[in-house]
Amino acid sequence: MNRGTREGQGNRASTVLGRRLGGELYRLRTAAGKTQQQAAQEISATATKIVKMESGWVPMRDPDIRVLCEFYGATDVGGLLDLARMDRERRKANGWWHSLDAGAMTEYIAMEDIASRIRTWQLSLVPGLLQTADYARALAVSDEYWQDPDDIERVVAVRMKRQQRLWSETPLHVHAVVWEGALRQEIGGPSVMRAQLEHLAEMAKLPNVHVQVLPFRSGGHPCIVGPFSLISFAEAEAMDVAHMDVIGSTVWVESGQESAVYSRYFDRTARLSLAPRDSMHLIDSIGKGFQA
Repeated sequence: MNRGTREGQGNRASTVLGRRLGGELYRLRTAAGKTQQQAAQEISATATKIVKMESGWVPMRDPDIRVLCEFYGATDVGGLLDLARMDRERRKANGWWHSLDAGAMTEYIAMEDIASRIRTWQLSLVPGLLQTADYARALAVSDEYWQDPDDIERVVAVRMKRQQRLWSETPLHVHAVVWEGALRQEIGGPSVMRAQLEHLAEMAKLPNVHVQVLPFRSGGHPCIVGPFSLISFAEAEAMDVAHMDVIGSTVWVESGQESAVYSRYFDRTARLSLAPRDSMHLIDSIGKGFQA
């Protein structure tokens, strides 16, 4: 079962959480030496349904999960039931992002909306959750994918709406590590950049926002290959998911073992970065260098 999934490949009805849950059921079944046909008989279904469940193509009912886990000899089903509940919530087409037509970001935003923490490493830009509208607009304008002004404004609106999680009743915790080069790259002109860096420093004052800068002088580091985000959930059994944007597609890393590698890389890069107070001093210094 493929753990790294590119958006646009495979069945679009699947979700990251659904694939993870299906992968866990697949692992339990194969470890127990059971066939898909035997599993299907336990829940009075067809083998095709087991295939769809293990591929994450269909939402799963709690009774089916309990019966299958008992059949496979698994006693701890709480984490799987939590994953199933989150997946069912994810599939409901009533999130705010649907009304704004978030496009390729739809699945990521849905995951972010139920996440408890985001750890993000950025090489070339300020993280979306910490961007100003003008900075986000300048990024969209520079992307040849966005040609229609209305589409560009929708991109900006989606990004600004996402940021409301930072002030919600259950605020999203963000740990952002940003390469110094991203802060010096002029996006939208000097005035836009200066305002963006001032905004970044203000956002870093929130108790749930932690910002560090990896300075040029740090030299080589574990995350030099590219940016990524790690999405974490409140449920103890819901393992982290890694997300990366690449040209033309999106990559999800869904297995606990592989996402743990990204977590270690992130932590090692954070340790090489400036402390938050020193990061703010550098952000302020760079911001003053952008003359309007």
